[in-house]
Amino acid sequence: MSWLASYLRSSVGAKHVMAVTGLLMFLFAIVHMVGHLQMFGGPSMYNAYANFLQNLWEVKWPVRAGLLAVLLVHVVVAIGLVARNRSARPIGYAKYKPRTSSVAGRTMAITGLVVFAFLAFHILHFTAGQIQPQYFHLPQHGGTDMRAGGAYAMFVHGFRQPWVYGIYLAGIALLSTHLGHGAASWMQSLGLRHPKYPADKLGPAIAVFLFVGYMVPPTAVLLGAIR
Repeated sequence: MSWLASYLRSSVGAKHVMAVTGLLMFLFAIVHMVGHLQMFGGPSMYNAYANFLQNLWEVKWPVRAGLLAVLLVHVVVAIGLVARNRSARPIGYAKYKPRTSSVAGRTMAITGLVVFAFLAFHILHFTAGQIQPQYFHLPQHGGTDMRAGGAYAMFVHGFRQPWVYGIYLAGIALLSTHLGHGAASWMQSLGLRHPKYPADKLGPAIAVFLFVGYMVPPTAVLLGAIR
């Protein structure tokens, strides 16, 4: 297994690990976004979706453990790459003028750490119920109208608060930008870029797609369109 260890310690291996883990997180982000868009289907649809996920014990916990492992590997490898790049140039530029790199690319390490903190907040909020415990796991009413309880009610109660909305607005903006720029990077690392395809435009398109998809339901709640 020495070849595997050597490969993972190399720059090429580390970039491949970053690419694969980034792709997995991007795919999960899309699935998660589609789930939240079911808020527009009403309380019955969203609560049914949430209950379906909660009842899949044999799937839910392995998936959570896998996602946590993917996230931790991505963060650890990213920190290693940043440290390696800095050690390769211990003395900074006398006057740094970037010509081709974007702001998103130059701040990937910083935004990654902020996104990690935001994801921790999100887990504490909706999974652990530590941010707004008074709305966590509210009992559902019978019948088809379950507005007074369940995941739907928690979503509505949460995003009625401007401060909660503001945190998610900033967090989703950084997450979308991070995943969008990362998409162009993992395409290059995995050899998926081709001159015929505008890979450089893929990142901004993905960022806008994720940001709009994630923020439409909370915005509808804040404006009273979902209640």
